[in-house]
Amino acid sequence: MPLNLTFIPAQSPDAAPGAWRDYYCKWKSLTLDHIDPGLLDLIPELRAVSPKAPVFDKVTYSPWADGKLHDFLKGCSIDTVIVSGAETEVCVAATVLGAVDLGYRVVVVTDGICSSSDETHDAMVDIYHQRFSVHVSAATADTILKHWKT
Repeated sequence: MPLNLTFIPAQSPDAAPGAWRDYYCKWKSLTLDHIDPGLLDLIPELRAVSPKAPVFDKVTYSPWADGKLHDFLKGCSIDTVIVSGAETEVCVAATVLGAVDLGYRVVVVTDGICSSSDETHDAMVDIYHQRFSVHVSAATADTILKHWKT
């Protein structure tokens, strides 16, 4: 079952809690006061080919913080998550490590993740393969699809 996780930035730095306030003070241009909320949605071309899926908005790097995603997955008896997404060493890492902590089997789609930094992206992919190899399976989309059980 596909899911969409959407990062929703704070309205303004003052609306953000704790260290997030400092983040948004530094990056004010990333707050909803400065960006079009429509930019948080899928582009029409991608939406046209994307399956309908439940959407979970998140205001932190981790989608697990409010418990809603975990409750949903457990309610559906899901024990494995396949992770793709943006910012390999930030949101993807928070998603992966949180899933591990919650006891999920985790598969990272190595050609389905990206970052604004090639260097840290490559380092994180190496970490998934080496350091987290007991907790995380890392494979290409083709490899995952070849082994998919229907």
